[in-house]
Amino acid sequence: MAVLTNYQQLYETDDLQWLEETISLLKNRQFESLDLDNLIEELEDLGSEKRNAVVSLLDQVIRHLLLLEYWESEVTNNSIHWQGEIYNFRLQLQDKMTKTLYNHLVYKLDVIYGRALKAVNIKTQKSVDFPEKCPYSLEELLDIEWLPICKGSTFSSL
Repeated sequence: MAVLTNYQQLYETDDLQWLEETISLLKNRQFESLDLDNLIEELEDLGSEKRNAVVSLLDQVIRHLLLLEYWESEVTNNSIHWQGEIYNFRLQLQDKMTKTLYNHLVYKLDVIYGRALKAVNIKTQKSVDFPEKCPYSLEELLDIEWLPICKGSTFSSL
């Protein structure tokens, strides 16, 4: 029991060393020596970080699509930048996407859109009439090539 207590204290003082030792214990199948409480906490945090990462990236895709499609007074000066950002955020989403994370985005899309909408309203000082509900499907948002058809613009897809 003293070994486990020291191991638990290691988590508090040097979490990287604790992680390396935990991996070693797992590889050697020394399950009885694991600090299960902290291991569970770390695994829960890992799942949260992955969910938060894809939510944040999708939020950025939505923001930039909204600006690209609806902020007509700025589209001439910023459309290339916004298209580049959309492409980069989608690439990162592709790298991180799993079926579970996709399902999480399906479940959270309305919330994510609401956050993105608030951000673009702040950026544009509410000078643009953005849709209250998300005008994009999740498939469109994740499609690396898809862009909305915008009035008076010269772009169509990436």
